[in-house]
Amino acid sequence: MAVDGYIRAEQVSKVYSKGDTEVSALAEVSFSVAQGELLGLVGPSGAGKSTLLNLLGGLDRATSGKLTVGGTELATLDDEALATYRRRTVGFVFQAHSLMPALTVYENCMLPMIPVPIAASAKRRRVEKALEEVNIAHRAEHLPGELSGGEQQRAAVARAIVNDPQLILADEPTGELDSENAARIMQLLENLNEQGRTIIVASHNPTTLQIAQRRITFSEGVLVPG
Repeated sequence: MAVDGYIRAEQVSKVYSKGDTEVSALAEVSFSVAQGELLGLVGPSGAGKSTLLNLLGGLDRATSGKLTVGGTELATLDDEALATYRRRTVGFVFQAHSLMPALTVYENCMLPMIPVPIAASAKRRRVEKALEEVNIAHRAEHLPGELSGGEQQRAAVARAIVNDPQLILADEPTGELDSENAARIMQLLENLNEQGRTIIVASHNPTTLQIAQRRITFSEGVLVPG
């Protein structure tokens, strides 16, 4: 059952300091996302989309405001609890697939499983399931350099979902792909959303986000009414 307000941002701001200069990346952003929603973040580069995803993913902390995911206010988590949150709750998909070039696709997908306290056989089953889910199992023993761009990004999605995260954050996931492979990745994200995962996709290209159930637009760190 979808739960309204699975994600809540209330007056969230992020300010970076560069010497004596302060740069506002997000300015009092407020919105909510329902559980199971596929949300698109639209806006040009530097608009604040990636900053927001980093905050939602626990990779950075807000300067002010309140950010809640699944009933947990992220500001209340210490570094260890935040790491657990990232490992258990969030899957990340980036524009650059960030696969380890010396490891096979299977080994790349196993990396997030290393700290998980379950049997080795259970870890193997999870990796195999994730690879099958994104239709890349036939490339499991290949190195990333032996894969096409679309295959590399599918492998990155498999790595993102291997821990069965509730929330998937995708930052320009099709930015380095041709139109055909970009469409395949977005279809894959749509399929994952249909399985109940909450997904937030950021892109500067509105046409990439045609699958989104709802879009919100950013400009210079603020939400654009619409």
